Order: sequence, then structure tokens, then C-alpha cells
Amino acid sequence: MPESDEPQSQGAPADPDQADQADQPGSTAEADAEADADPDRATGADGTKRLKKRERPRRTGWHRLVPTWRVTLCAFLVGGLALVAGFVVGYKVVDIPAANVAATAQSNVYLYRDGTHIARDGEINRENVRLVQVPDTVQHAVLAAEDRGFYNEPAVDPQGMIRAAWNTAMGKGTQGGSTITQQYVKNYYLGQEQTIVRKTKEFFIAIKLNREVSKERILQGYLNTSYFGRNAYGIQAAAQAYYGKDVEDLTTAEGAYLASLLNAPSEFDVVVHPENRQSAVARWNYVLDGMVTENWLTPAERAVQEFPVPGKIKHTTVGLSGQRGYVVKVVEHYLLSHGILDEKTLARGGYRITTTLERKKQDALGRAVKDQVISQLDSGRPPDRNVRVGGTSIDPRTGRVVAMYGGIDYTKQFVNNATRRDYQVGSTFKPFVLAAAVQHGARTLDGRRVTPNTMYDGTNERMVEGRDGPTDYSPANEDEKDYGSITVREATDKSVNAVYAQLAQDVGPALVRDTAIALGIPPATPDLTASPSIALGPATASVLDMAQAYATLANHGERVPYTLVAKITRNGTSVPLPDRPATRAISREAADTTTSVLQGVVRGGTGTAAGAAGRPAAGKTGTAEDDKAAWFAGYTPELATVVSLMGADPETAQQKPLYGALGQARINGGGPPAQIWGQYTAAALRGTAVQDFDLRLAPGAEESASPDPERSGASRSPGASGSPGPSEQGRTEEDGTTGGRTDGGDTGEGGNGGHPGTGGVGDSGGDDRGGPDPFPEGRGPDGNPGRPPGEGPRDDGRPRRPHEKGGGGGTTSADTDDDADSDADGTAGGNGSGEVKGTGGSGSGKSGGKASGSAESATARTPEATASDT
Repeated sequence: MPESDEPQSQGAPADPDQADQADQPGSTAEADAEADADPDRATGADGTKRLKKRERPRRTGWHRLVPTWRVTLCAFLVGGLALVAGFVVGYKVVDIPAANVAATAQSNVYLYRDGTHIARDGEINRENVRLVQVPDTVQHAVLAAEDRGFYNEPAVDPQGMIRAAWNTAMGKGTQGGSTITQQYVKNYYLGQEQTIVRKTKEFFIAIKLNREVSKERILQGYLNTSYFGRNAYGIQAAAQAYYGKDVEDLTTAEGAYLASLLNAPSEFDVVVHPENRQSAVARWNYVLDGMVTENWLTPAERAVQEFPVPGKIKHTTVGLSGQRGYVVKVVEHYLLSHGILDEKTLARGGYRITTTLERKKQDALGRAVKDQVISQLDSGRPPDRNVRVGGTSIDPRTGRVVAMYGGIDYTKQFVNNATRRDYQVGSTFKPFVLAAAVQHGARTLDGRRVTPNTMYDGTNERMVEGRDGPTDYSPANEDEKDYGSITVREATDKSVNAVYAQLAQDVGPALVRDTAIALGIPPATPDLTASPSIALGPATASVLDMAQAYATLANHGERVPYTLVAKITRNGTSVPLPDRPATRAISREAADTTTSVLQGVVRGGTGTAAGAAGRPAAGKTGTAEDDKAAWFAGYTPELATVVSLMGADPETAQQKPLYGALGQARINGGGPPAQIWGQYTAAALRGTAVQDFDLRLAPGAEESASPDPERSGASRSPGASGSPGPSEQGRTEEDGTTGGRTDGGDTGEGGNGGHPGTGGVGDSGGDDRGGPDPFPEGRGPDGNPGRPPGEGPRDDGRPRRPHEKGGGGGTTSADTDDDADSDADGTAGGNGSGEVKGTGGSGSGKSGGKASGSAESATARTPEATASDT
């Protein structure tokens, strides 16, 4: 069949197979057509239609940095889980640590009796108080300033913490925002460093602390650890630093000002930065307004508040210069020695120690020393560099130490001259001998009862006689002066060594020692030896010891143990103080009789300079061997005070004589010590009513009584009126009798009071049991061989002065007592005018003076001699 020339239709397939394919619905052409009709849908090979997978458009530019919502959600979930896990782990891992050392460090604060400040002994000026001691208005002021929701809100402020942490991380400095709890954690447990780590710890510790500790305790800790400026840590130290008062006494306005300081302690101190006053007042107003908002202060109360300008800065006495060091150390010793606190406990600090010292009297004593001694020192005068001064004043009725002078400056002279026990007390010991005589009813060797009017022999270097004969002890009077027949009263006025050595022997040296101890002299006092020389004061009691003993005399023989502490507290809790019961040391008659005699020393004896006090006074002068110390010990009914000048090399501390010091040939008890005593006592008692002594005297002790009312022709003791000593055998006495010795009431060898080195010969206080001599072969208490009277060099190598005779048993005359060389007028031995008086003479030493006394060559005084009053 022939091929057709008719052309094929356009679009028709030439091949049947192709035609079949074209008829299938899933053909490519059809699919493409459908795709063009619906771009979101596509037909598969099986003819089914399904959504076409859309391609995500590519991100460009900054959009590439923004996470998708899926990433954000995922990160949020993961972060939340991490925070929860971190909180749980942090809460478990971070414990409440021990307090840091700085937060617990406190000073011990020492105060005068009226509460004013003396010193503190630590570097941190902090004194913790209990919350109940802080007035409510002050507490509320702090809350208004720092955390008004303290009692009702959580312990932490996350928002504030995040803000503070962010600002710290960004280098914007320290940022606030913490609650009081968090601030307390920072102050007490951590530190002040500004780091993320510290902030994290603060967060967890604050939460734990809030669960375990009361809000009150947290607030108390915050108030005690916060810094307020002026080196004051804690609200109590701040109250003192800014207003000079305790926290209990702060007003609402003052409390608001202190609260405002917490925000910027240095900047808001209007005294230091007056240019910031406007800002400080604004902050103060903010605090008060907050108190009104929180209903802690009424609008009416707010309206009357005035800005409380703080006081000037008082430099806190951290150091121990001046008298402060002496006070601190003597009070510490008192606390430790009396078992009130132990050393470790006291070292913890935080004790508020109110002393018995009275500021007015303390200042008066310091001024008196300055006026009478310090101002007289001359750096170009070598002896002046050796001068030291010590003083103590006690209220006899209470035993309170009201004033003490330890030295020129504790930082320059560490030894407290008021408490040291290395200087002889000299003739200030003699009143104890007289008190013992009256107390024990002592009698002379011829049996006469001893009274102030008993006559004794005041001859220079007369041998002290015991019941069994001479004691080999013959003390010299000052300047080899003979007084002849003299009463005990006058011998006290003139401090006659010969009389008092014999009187001590008549009483019994052991009883004299016991009496001194009963009055207040410590038993362990060096050289408090029971021998006749005890009367002349070789014992080295301290100024404080002597003040205690003289206070007992002033208190009619009733001893009230001294105290330096009136009150002690720590963190508001009182520390118990030991009882100090008064005890009867000697009878009232014995004490008052001694007082009566000592009044004469001030009225017309060696202590007339003390009369500057303008008060009824009793006292006694004294001088140590070689003039290494000069003393005045005295009292009024209200005050017992002892003052001593001492000589010591400032480099070696070796004791030195005071010859030439203060421009005076000699320093004696009637000079600067009595002058200090008089000026101090007048100032200390100024403004108080004058009190006279209320005395009850022993029989025969009246000053108007005739000498020796019991004599009646009885034979005399070798030491009694006009009786001859060993060198005066056969001398005619003032009543015409011939001297002779009669022994009475012998006691056995080895009796109590036997003079050392004499074979233990007993005195009237001894027993007849006998016994070995405690210091055989003439050896003294130190075991060294005794020195024969008047032999041997002085301590400084120079020859002994004529009156410096050795005593039996290795003892020497401890009292080179210049007190003995003058009447009220002042005779040879120092400054002032006077005249040579005859042996045994008495009475006034005015020009053209008179001589009276025994028949023993009494020569009239002449007015031309230069003299001084001791």
C-alpha cells in the first residue's frame, strides 16, 4: 500500500508507544502543567498529589546572629535546670563559716568611774552590745536607712544582687543593693572584697543564716560589725566617737544621723567634710521620713527633730602613752591577781572596765606632780635625770583607789612607780610601830605602859636594849643629832630613830611586823624583817601598799581591801567581782591614837608643807638610805594619799641618791612629796565640806596629859626618859636620879622578836622555849656576815656619813632620816632658814630661840644656820 503524502497532526506522537505514554496521567508534561498550576503541591510517580518540601530561605546579614525560637526555648529550659541544680548544689556545698578574725576583734575599754574614757588596749575600736541596749528608735533608724523590709522580706534581694554583680563586673565600682542580712554576712563571715565569688557565697550563707538564726540576732550582729567612720566599728563605738555617750543614751535624731553614715561614713561626717553638709542632712531627712513611712515615728515627732551636729573628733587613745599605760597595766594585774579574769580570757577583748579612778582627782594628782617636780627639772642638771615620782590616793571608807600617778610617761618609763617594791619606805613605817605599841599594850623595860607621852631617850646612837641586855644595834639619828629625853609624840614629830628603834624592841619586832601586815603591808614585802631596825623602814613596800595601810589608820583601824575596778562587763553582761569585806586590823583606839600623834607631824613636825591642803590632816615623812627615795604618807578623814620621789638611772634603772635634784642639796619627805600631797589634797577635796577627825583615844594618849603618868618613882628603862644608855652610865637624869639598868620580865633565848645576830635574845613578846638563832654568827637575813656599826663603805663606794651606822645582825640603819633633823621651823638638812638647836631641845626654832628639855647640856639655838624642813 502506497505511502500517504498527508502530513501528521502537530503534537501527535509518531510512535504508538509514545502515544501510550502521553495518555498516562503521570506523565511529565502533565506533572509540569500541574506544578505550574499549584506550586505548593506536586504529583508523584504513582499519580498521587502531596505537599512539596519548601526550601528555607537563607539568612543574611545580622539575622544570622539571632537565635531561632526553638534555640531560645531550648536554652531557657536548659538554663533553668542548671540554675535549679546550681542552687541545690550551692546550698549543699556552701556552709556557714566561722567568723573572720577582724569581725570578732574587740578592744578592752578602760573608763573612769564616771564612765569617761581612759584608754583602750587594742587596734580595733569595737565594743559589742546586746540589741536590748540599743534604743528602738535607733534600731528603726538603721532599718529605715538600709532595709525597711528586714523583718518581712527574704534574706536576699536577687534583683539587687544581679544589679550589683553586673555593675561590679562592668567595672563600675562597688554597688549596693544588699539586704541587712547580706551585709552582716559580708561583715562577719566574709570580707569586703568585691568579687562574683564573694557575692555568690554571700547569697547562700544569707539564705542559710536566715533559716537558722533569728532576725534579732542578725540585726544585733549587723549593728556590732558595721563601720561608721572615725575608726568606729559598731554602734557603741560610733556613739562614743560622734557624741561621746553610750548607745543607750542616743536620741532619735542622733540615731538617725549614725544610720545615715552607713551609706557613706567618711563623706557624711559633717565635721571632717563640712562641704558635704547638705548631702548629709538630706540623707538624715531620708532616714527620718522613712521612719514616718513605716510608722516608727509620728509626724509630730518627726517635725521637732533637729540635725544633731556631732562633736569634734577625739583621737582614740589606742596607745598607752602618759598615765594610760600605767592605769591599764595595774588594772590588768588586779584582774588577774584577784582571779576575776584569766590572761587568755582578758586577751579576747570586748571588756568594758570601769575603774575606781576619779577623773578630777587623777588630773589633780598629775598637776601637783607637774607643778612641784616636773616643772622644776633642768636638763642641764645631771641629778634631775634620775628623778621618778609615784603616788596613790585611796578612799579609806570604800577602799577605792581614786587616783594614781605611775610616772612621767608609760612609753618612756615602763615601771609603775606607784606599784614597784624596791625602795625603802623609811620613817613612814614608824606609825605602824606606834600603832602596835598601843594595840598590844606595850610596856617599857621598867614596866611603864607606852603612850604618846611616854618619855624615851633620843640620844644619837644609843644602844637598843632588850630584856636580856644590849642588842648590838645603835641606830644614828639624822646628822648625829642628840635629842635627850623626849616623848614618843615629839619623837614622831621629829622622826627620832633612836626612840623608835627602842620602841620597836619594847613592843616586840614580830608584833610590829604583824601589825604592819594587818594594816595592809603584804607579808612577802622584801626586808620586812622582825628586828628593831624594822622601825626605821628598811622594808620596800610600794606606794600603793603604804596607801592601803594608811587608809586603814584613817578608817579607825578597819581595813577595807583596796580595789581598782568598780564594774566590768562584756557584751552587756556583768562580770562578778569578788567581795571585799572590811576587817578589824587594830582597835579603833590604837588607830585613832596614832592619828592624833601624826596630826602633830603636819601641824609642827617634819611634814608642815602638807598643811597646804587646808584640811585636818595626819601624816609622816620618810627618807630611804642614801637619800634614794623621799616619802610623805598622810590622810584626811576622806582621803589617804602617799607620794614618793625616787632616784633611778634612766639607762640602767640602778637606784641613785637624790642629792642635788631639783636644785636642792637634799630631797626629803617634808619637801616635794609633802608639797605634792598638800596641793593634790586641796584640789581633790575642793568644794566638799571640811571634816575633822572623830577620834577615840587610848587612855593617857591625850596631848595635854603629863608625860609618863605611871612613872611614880619606878626605875627606868634604858630607853626611857633620861635613862642612860650604855655610853651614859652614871649620868644624872633630868629628875636627879642616877641612871641604871633594870631588866624586867626576861624571856628565854630564841624568843620572838630577838634581834638578828644577837644570839636570838628574846624581847617582851618572846616565849621561854628558846631555840636556835635564825641568823647565826652575826649574819643578816641574806646570810651575809653582819657589818660592825659604822664600818664599811656606802653602796656607791663613798665613805659613810657619820649617822649611817650599821645595825646588829647584818642590818644597817635603813633610815638616814633627814626627818629627824628639824622641828617645825626646819633645821639643817636642806632649804629654808633655821638654826642649830641644842641636844634635847624642843619648841619653836625662831630667831633667838629657846632651849628646853633635859639637864643634859642643852645649848641654845642660834639663828645663823641654814636649814631645811624634812
